[in-house]
Amino acid sequence: MRALTGAAIAAALAATTACSSDAEPDTTAAAASYSVEHARGTLDVPAAPERVVVLEPVQLDTSIALGVVPVGAAVASEAVGVPPYLGEEGEAVEVIGTVPQPNLEQIAALAPDLILGTESRHAELYDSLAAIAPTAFMDSQADPWRDNVDFVARALGQPDAGSTVLAEYDERCAEIEATHETSDRTAQLVRPRDDMLTLYGPVSFAGNTLECAGFTIPPRDWEDSISVDLSPELAGEAQADLVVVTSNTPDDPSTMPAAITSNEQFFPNLHLVDAAYWISGVGPIGGAAVLDDLDRILAEEG
Repeated sequence: MRALTGAAIAAALAATTACSSDAEPDTTAAAASYSVEHARGTLDVPAAPERVVVLEPVQLDTSIALGVVPVGAAVASEAVGVPPYLGEEGEAVEVIGTVPQPNLEQIAALAPDLILGTESRHAELYDSLAAIAPTAFMDSQADPWRDNVDFVARALGQPDAGSTVLAEYDERCAEIEATHETSDRTAQLVRPRDDMLTLYGPVSFAGNTLECAGFTIPPRDWEDSISVDLSPELAGEAQADLVVVTSNTPDDPSTMPAAITSNEQFFPNLHLVDAAYWISGVGPIGGAAVLDDLDRILAEEG
């Protein structure tokens, strides 16, 4: 079975580019700029931006998947930095603050030629960012992640490449569904946080990936949100044929929350998974890592 890895993504994009070159001349490189529709209107972006700064996890993941390693990125936690699952490319990215509080001075010092952010989180910073470099905002980080992948691809002047990486993701999903016969099974992602258990629904990144791989998220009132919170005494409501629980150290069984371990009768098929990409790894590379986890878990079940 072929895994959807960063190398596979790069190979697919290279093949796409080669085919395009054989068919007709590449006029994009010759153009001085291209236009991008975004939350603030239409932006003219200099062709082939190379010094890109991103303010969202999906923008970081997708940019690297498309072969554009940002010079700077806002991260969920400065203590953790760029998520390790992004590999050597991620190590080359400078941290410029957190997602809710990017550092404008650090961004300016990087002399970017394009900045990507989000209207729902960075609206008050738009004018300051636009004074540094051309700035494009996607509407919301809560929008369907595939739409945001498409936005990043368009913003980088690579709309066809965005379609390619998503097609690779869909193909990998189909392989897992066929191999492990998941279509008649339910699955639920649970994230322990403070004194609550957060369940992720079908429109969340991880929930969408579970359903792409053939599982069904158990029905409930998702309250027009990507997730809902349960108090520990209601932990049994998280039951499903497969339950995956996020942890910062998934190899440590002691990180399974007591609310789950004290209700084992509801959870016959329970697994710890890495929060770094199941929660924060929104994008094609994070999606590949989630699917690899699913493939491994299901293969171990036999």
